Amino acid sequence: MALLEINRDECTGCGACVDACPFGALSLDEGGIAVVSESCTGCGACIDVCPVEALSLPEREVVEEVDLSQYQGVWFWVEQFRGEAHPISWEMAGKGRELADALGTTLTACVLGHKVEKIAQQAIYYGADRVFLVEDPSLHVYRTDPYAATLVTLVKKYKPEIFILGASTRGRDLAGSVATKLRTGLTADCTGLDIDPETRLLRQTRPAFGGNIMATILCPHRRPQMATVRHRVFEMPEPDTSRQGQIIREEPVMSEEEIATKVVDFIIQEGEVNLADAKIIVSGGRGLGKAENFRIIEDLAEVLGAAVGASRAAVDAGWIPYSHQVGQTGKTVCPKVYIACGISGAVQHLAGMQTSETIIAINEDPNAPIFSVATYGIVGDLFEIVPMLTARIKEARGG
Repeated sequence: MALLEINRDECTGCGACVDACPFGALSLDEGGIAVVSESCTGCGACIDVCPVEALSLPEREVVEEVDLSQYQGVWFWVEQFRGEAHPISWEMAGKGRELADALGTTLTACVLGHKVEKIAQQAIYYGADRVFLVEDPSLHVYRTDPYAATLVTLVKKYKPEIFILGASTRGRDLAGSVATKLRTGLTADCTGLDIDPETRLLRQTRPAFGGNIMATILCPHRRPQMATVRHRVFEMPEPDTSRQGQIIREEPVMSEEEIATKVVDFIIQEGEVNLADAKIIVSGGRGLGKAENFRIIEDLAEVLGAAVGASRAAVDAGWIPYSHQVGQTGKTVCPKVYIACGISGAVQHLAGMQTSETIIAINEDPNAPIFSVATYGIVGDLFEIVPMLTARIKEARGG
């Protein structure tokens, strides 16, 4: 729905607004009357030039100011599935500990589920000073409504200044819902978080414009400052079982009867690819030419005990399922060895794998961007080189 309102009875069709719109959202219809498209951002540039005042923006609801001094502390959400914490949660714990130390404040973990007290204790081992533990059968399986309602209640009660979550499927869903209900800012898929020493604001860095620039985003007027971070962007700290902390039990805020969604069954897809935890990944790209040629990638991965990855181009072409995609719109990975075969190295792909310990690139184009981040580069035909590597590794391992 467009933001701009046009009084068609007053509009004279002079076209001044069309020329003034910096986003090309305005045009004249067949009757010579101004019309607006979904590209309208509500900037108001057209309103100032309309000679008959036929354009207007609806009054926006005034958001009450927040007393920022009431908000203190850093929080992170501990994602769990069937009583086991997702590793991304402990990555958030490590970064959260750094942020809390920089601010001289406490680090709090939020653990929601059923019979998950052991996870609350683990959160302390990974750096939390205290844990809010909410246990109820209704929280056994993740559902947006009860999880979001519980976290919103906790935030309103205890008022953290920073709240970070892992950018998993559940984390992205939960963060967006919580931020909307709290009417605060949320920066998704951050690659960097740090504290501005002068303003004490959270600096949230993420790729923008297709990965061509890195944007640093601030949330100066609302609280908490919220961000999600992809898996493997931050290192997981070592747990310290000697750490002591406080576990505070809180009550759930929704009963099972109040929750609209019901979980009928949970089916895990067979052959699900766990790229984020793979130590070696062999990826194929557009250079493979067709789906059948992924077989040589799979052969090399098999002898290495590696996972199979892919570029977006290969996935978009339908050669391999999306679960294999590495990059800004796929999985962020950080294996010990990443082998890129026939991948040119678009910025979107590099954003998801360039922190790998060792990168081996195989490409016919010596000027391919992938070589700029590669530890070792091989210029040549992947259809000759990859099978040779597979054969030599088999030979070295005794067949």
